[in-house]
Amino acid sequence: MAASKSSTPLLKDELDIVIPTIRNLDFLEMWRPFFQPYHLIIVQDGDPSKVIKVPDGFDYELYNRNDINKILGPKANCISFKDSACRCFGYMVSKKKYIFTIDDDCFVAKDPTGKEINALEQHIKNLLSPSTPFFFNTLYDPYRDGTDFVRGYPFSLREGVPTAVSHGLWLNIPDYDAPTQLVKPLERNTRYVDTVMTIPKGTLFPMCGMNLAFNRELIGPAMYFGLMGDGQPIGRYDDMWAGWCTKVICDHLGLGVKTGLPYIWHSKASNPFVNLKKEYKGIYWQEELIPFFQSLTLPKDCTTVQKCYIEISKQVKLKLGKVDDYFNKLADAMLKWIEAWDELNPSGASTGVPNGPAK
Repeated sequence: MAASKSSTPLLKDELDIVIPTIRNLDFLEMWRPFFQPYHLIIVQDGDPSKVIKVPDGFDYELYNRNDINKILGPKANCISFKDSACRCFGYMVSKKKYIFTIDDDCFVAKDPTGKEINALEQHIKNLLSPSTPFFFNTLYDPYRDGTDFVRGYPFSLREGVPTAVSHGLWLNIPDYDAPTQLVKPLERNTRYVDTVMTIPKGTLFPMCGMNLAFNRELIGPAMYFGLMGDGQPIGRYDDMWAGWCTKVICDHLGLGVKTGLPYIWHSKASNPFVNLKKEYKGIYWQEELIPFFQSLTLPKDCTTVQKCYIEISKQVKLKLGKVDDYFNKLADAMLKWIEAWDELNPSGASTGVPNGPAK
């Protein structure tokens, strides 16, 4: 039995579901009660001549590599090939305010009472309630039912700030890197923690793209999943890169990032030996990347996401280019991404927040 739904699904006409895939989307059958009212953007990776089957009754558009090349022309090489990072093309072509993205090996999870979890509905609740990045509430998200701000929480900060990102978690197969997968091959996450929290300002986090939602109008241009996969020396760091850039920009513009609920059921672990090959450079590069992002400051005149992102690309070239030439290529791709974003989204070309950066 599917969980009950309200008669009008939340944000029905304001949200796109973006799915990267190389296979038939049979997994949508189990999500039908929750996803069917929404528009899907499917980004087909790999061989564009392969026919991807989508179950009947879903409203969707499907883009393959030929479509990406046709729509973006010379800028198409900023979209990764043979890597789930290709999903960010879906963010670019969407015309909706919100995006939910999910992998095709993510199934409907159940809460401890056995009720099916409507992950999309929980993400929407997260995005529609404020965040509290400037002062931590020890009862976690004070805007959820049954909780509030604790004693000692400044009243001047209780309005919170707009939530730009909702980062969900996974039951069953945790999102581990290859070395951890290799030493803990049988580990499964069975802990359901009924919590949502705002990640504090100045704190980075490892963002996973397989169960993620965001406000496209507030932060969309920063959700670039980098140059990964075919022809690149690194993979499986696409969502990490987007997460680090996004968090720095959210901190600068006074926006919030939530993590915790909702859970999905991550059905299968990817091959740790294949993953190790993809992650190898990233595992040691990240020891330079994290300090880079931790010390990154954006000037006050960076009042839009695009301006912030262009500034980050300059800093990447300046400070990370010496780590490896790959980062020079990545910095150039970041600029192409922003140019392509603004060409496809001319009315929203100055994405940002009305009040500019937080003081």
